[in-house]
Amino acid sequence: MTKTFRQGQILRLIRTRSLFTQEELARQLRDSGLEATQVTLSRDIRELGLVKTTDGYRELHRETPHVNIASLASEFVRDVRCALNQVVLRTAPGHASSVAVALDGAALDDESWPEVLGTIAGDDTILVICADATVAESVAARIRQMLEGS
Repeated sequence: MTKTFRQGQILRLIRTRSLFTQEELARQLRDSGLEATQVTLSRDIRELGLVKTTDGYRELHRETPHVNIASLASEFVRDVRCALNQVVLRTAPGHASSVAVALDGAALDDESWPEVLGTIAGDDTILVICADATVAESVAARIRQMLEGS
């Protein structure tokens, strides 16, 4: 297990449930098959910039500007197709990465796209990975609606 993977799992856990102590966090990680000492968790919490709130551990708000996926999609997405549990988006050359980052951010940060498991972007193509074909179809339909609205 790498540090990056462990910290990603910590973020996933605190985004989906209220964890108030390092012991609770360690237990949840252990239930996921990851062992971490109290010293390691303390370091991870500090490095991730987590703060303890009345709702449990939370991330400090990042200083990155919020990018609206709808505006990026309407400007740069040229085609939307489904392939099993994946959606393939074609963009204008050089813009796949920015659209993918916005979609990933919306899936993680504000959870408005929870059905998106992740993306892989090239120069003008994005592979959007979903849980199954039905979910992929709904994601594709949602993106097409954005394009029709522009």
